[in-house]
Amino acid sequence: MAQRKRQLVCDELTSAALQLLVLKGFDVVTIDEIVAAAGVSRRTFFRYFASKEDVVVQFLADMGAGMREELAERPAEERPSQALLHAVSVPIAACGDQSERALRVVQLILRTPALLARFLERQEHWRDELTVELARRLDLDPDTDLYPRLAAGMALTVINTVLQRWSDSEGAEDLMELIDRAFAVIAPALDADKRKSPRARSGRD
Repeated sequence: MAQRKRQLVCDELTSAALQLLVLKGFDVVTIDEIVAAAGVSRRTFFRYFASKEDVVVQFLADMGAGMREELAERPAEERPSQALLHAVSVPIAACGDQSERALRVVQLILRTPALLARFLERQEHWRDELTVELARRLDLDPDTDLYPRLAAGMALTVINTVLQRWSDSEGAEDLMELIDRAFAVIAPALDADKRKSPRARSGRD
């Protein structure tokens, strides 16, 4: 019961903050305005968020929380490009499910340097998780093999590229179609033989 109440308060704060930030702009809105709109105290706000930046970034950060789990559940024989496509489709599909709201938040993040920096910082955590899971799936060492981290980075680049394109189009382009097209571009690199170097494959010493 207590956990549900905390979640309701957090959701109310998030909703009030996002509505104000999108309407008025990130730099203009104050925490006092947010708590007034949510009907809570400043103390309550700081119990859930360290700053107003955290409110916005958390909205998208939560969407990326299930990527590693999704990747871990993909069939072992599935090509890396397909497994990663399904994994990164989690946050993209979540954006599509909340299309109008998500679009405004994405635009707010991409157009506000402080928010974009925080969002990219949070993505480093996603990259680490995907790297470890890719290494496990492919029986590679995440500390010495280049492939897992490079592949994870490519997948996150897809997310950023697709969100930018979606933002620029004012939501006119279909998110899932964009991600499919993006993965079609990077699939050959992701599915290349990652256990052998070009020198080894050519038979040179």
